[in-house]
Amino acid sequence: MGLLAEVIGGLNAKFSAQFAEHRLAPVEFEVLLRLARTPAQALRMTDLATQTLLTTSGITRVVDRLERDGLVRRFACPTDRRGLLASITDEGLARLNGVLPGHLDMIDNWFTGRLDAEELAAFLATLRKLRDTVRPGAVAGARSAC
Repeated sequence: MGLLAEVIGGLNAKFSAQFAEHRLAPVEFEVLLRLARTPAQALRMTDLATQTLLTTSGITRVVDRLERDGLVRRFACPTDRRGLLASITDEGLARLNGVLPGHLDMIDNWFTGRLDAEELAAFLATLRKLRDTVRPGAVAGARSAC
């Protein structure tokens, strides 16, 4: 576990510096990425909180900042007015797309590029298995926003 924590800590330090260059906190990048890769580019606030391991008040504060900066917008779910959705805006997509090339280069340089194809496939399968055990809500709402 110590070794895994050291790897995660090292990667997070490198990523955080890169996100800061684009005026994003790591959790803001994660929220934008999760919204952008969802088919409708929108998620219920509760699902977004579950996916990011934030409390409902924590995700509200993050989305408040992103909405203030024009990167995200909130609206009522059209099929269930009790549900509130967050969606990424065009400006949010542009900010994310500005970060992604450098971020993907860093991932390749410091992580995936260090493994051959067989090692990477086995490692990713193992990570998914472990993630699904310890974070069953990691993909909550990914198929449908409402």
